[in-house]
Amino acid sequence: MKRKRKTSSIIFHIACILFCLTSLYPLLWMISSSLKESQKVFVDAISLIPSSVHLDNYTRGWKGFAGNGFMLFFKNSFFVTISSTIGVLMSCSTIAYGFARVKFKYKNFWFATVILTMMLPSQLVMIPQYVMFHKLNWINTYIPLILPKFFGGSFFIFLIMQFIKTIPFDLDEAAKIDGCSSFRIFYNIILPLIKPALITAAIFEFYWSWDDFLGPLIYLGRPKMYTVSVALRLFSDPGSQTDWGAMFAMGVLSLIPAITVFFIFQKYIVDGISTSGLKG
Repeated sequence: MKRKRKTSSIIFHIACILFCLTSLYPLLWMISSSLKESQKVFVDAISLIPSSVHLDNYTRGWKGFAGNGFMLFFKNSFFVTISSTIGVLMSCSTIAYGFARVKFKYKNFWFATVILTMMLPSQLVMIPQYVMFHKLNWINTYIPLILPKFFGGSFFIFLIMQFIKTIPFDLDEAAKIDGCSSFRIFYNIILPLIKPALITAAIFEFYWSWDDFLGPLIYLGRPKMYTVSVALRLFSDPGSQTDWGAMFAMGVLSLIPAITVFFIFQKYIVDGISTSGLKG
């Protein structure tokens, strides 16, 4: 029995390692390609070991285009991402508290409406939103990318609301006896207790805003305003030779913020999702 268990354990771990290597292969391939000569990226595409290391890909890619270096694109991405994350946390936590704790007319109807928006494809509202923002003269500004985040998101509202429901209602009653208003209960009691859910929402919004390509592509027309995801596209030129080495080099650098955030806050992701899902 011990031999069978040991053999099963070995097979299980080998399978996990192979699955992990398979999942990491695209990332390893991109890192390897960032060190190869541009003309040889697809010549020996299978190999992960470059025949010669070209660190100048990073130098050339960091210079950017037409005087706009990648430092500028990173600043733009951080501005949009951080602003969007702040907007999501402020709006979704407030709306979630309202649905979880405040009694008002037709609450179930409005909550069902919010949940139904999760099933609404973003492509369906893309044209109406563009027309609206164009009439407001907000094209070529960051407002269309940031302002909607301050009006909530159905996924994060549901996530935070489920977490708030795990908090005993007795705390609210005790605070009301002490003279606390609904705002003070929310700010002084609820917010500190839903920290895992807030961090989980912040991480997901950071990922989605940082990786967003379609939004900046539609609303930003000036290169100085491009985010990293759109700036990477500039390396690809169908009319001439594409600088693959510099593109993959900047692609590797663009992953650093997302990976850093994940490793710092990974425990909150599991805590926030599992608690919201099991106890809600």
